[in-house]
Amino acid sequence: MTDSNASRFTGQSGGLRDASAADPEVDRIRAEKGMIRQAGLARRDALSPEARMAASKGFAASGSAALGDVRGLLISGFWPIRTELDPRWLMQELAANGAKLALPCIEKGALVFRQFAFGDRLQRVGFGLSQPSTEAALVAPDIMLVPLAAFDRKGGRIGYGKGYYDGAIGRQKEAGKPPRTLGLAFACQEMESVPVELHDQRLHAVLTERELIPPG
Repeated sequence: MTDSNASRFTGQSGGLRDASAADPEVDRIRAEKGMIRQAGLARRDALSPEARMAASKGFAASGSAALGDVRGLLISGFWPIRTELDPRWLMQELAANGAKLALPCIEKGALVFRQFAFGDRLQRVGFGLSQPSTEAALVAPDIMLVPLAAFDRKGGRIGYGKGYYDGAIGRQKEAGKPPRTLGLAFACQEMESVPVELHDQRLHAVLTERELIPPG
């Protein structure tokens, strides 16, 4: 990672809202998350296919610059669904720069990561996802490229509501191998504030087609 970005692409914790099952605020917080998720996805859906494609291609250069030297690092990307940005140009650039790649897989109700290289055959599973076969090696990424529905400038992220990435990041932390997390999103998905519960994992940074955003 370059010196100019290394200080920006660092972790941050704290400011988490304690919303246990017994807390009367839980329903309100989750309803608020649902509205923010819906708004972020609506903004993303409103982008033209041409705008999404142009922005996605731009991530190959800006993402590579943000991450710096990735030689020997294991980086998980994702296969795009619906109107998500397409990170595959960035993944190809990172692989060309010496990174090893992985893709997320949903197995037994949890998100895991399996090694991947372009040219590997993927399996289609539910939710429109494509993932490596179970013969691919299970891995723990050094860096996760994380999709999202909405984000704020404090590293708050709202996904699709299943908590898959929060769980996977939490498990790696518990195992003593915390990943760096870089959210990938269109600038239009930014919100003024995203409510964060205790189980939610803040992102180390968010990259849009306009800028690299470190936690506030």
